[in-house]
Amino acid sequence: MPETSLSTSRGQTAGAARPRAARLRKEATILAEAERQFAQYGFEGASLENIAAAAGLSRHNLLYYYPSKEALYRKVLDGVLAEWLARMAGIVRGTDPEGALREYIAAKLRFSRERPAGSQVFAREVMAGAPRFRDAIREQVLPALNADVKTFERWAREKRIARLDFRHLMFTIWASTQAYADLGPQFAILLGKPELEPADFEAAQTLITELVLGGLRKREPRKE
Repeated sequence: MPETSLSTSRGQTAGAARPRAARLRKEATILAEAERQFAQYGFEGASLENIAAAAGLSRHNLLYYYPSKEALYRKVLDGVLAEWLARMAGIVRGTDPEGALREYIAAKLRFSRERPAGSQVFAREVMAGAPRFRDAIREQVLPALNADVKTFERWAREKRIARLDFRHLMFTIWASTQAYADLGPQFAILLGKPELEPADFEAAQTLITELVLGGLRKREPRKE
């Protein structure tokens, strides 16, 4: 191939890559701002105009990336759910019940600490009855939950943990870990500080882990 053709080819490839990278960065900026505003104002209260302005765009330009508020909202929830499901996978992959649960609870609290707005958007949607995300919860969360429950049931059959209602056990773990995102500002007020600190999440992790593991430990039968 002549040198000029090779240079032209490389230039075209680089030129094609730059818009793609720029688009991804812009989409990430929009999604981050949308997540923050949907968490604060809910779906009805958030506006495309305010999201666009905070992201440095016009409403018209934002619609180039996401054709409607519903599409943008769904994209935010899809991202939150994808990260949450990735962190849920630890139980199924785990070979040791205690180790798997310690890792899982730590991962859920990291999510609450690192992405509180995402957790709050999800919580708002669910508390409203999931009118715009019920299908995703049913199609993605339910199979993951069923897989976790099957793992717990196998461990119980192997007599490695006590037998509980494992579905409600998972609900309890979700509620206690997500509370540190959804109710974090309230917890901070009650602790007398402007916001939760790393030490607060570490204390929560220790307590929640011990409560869960304590409930799963095998107990000797009572002697009459």
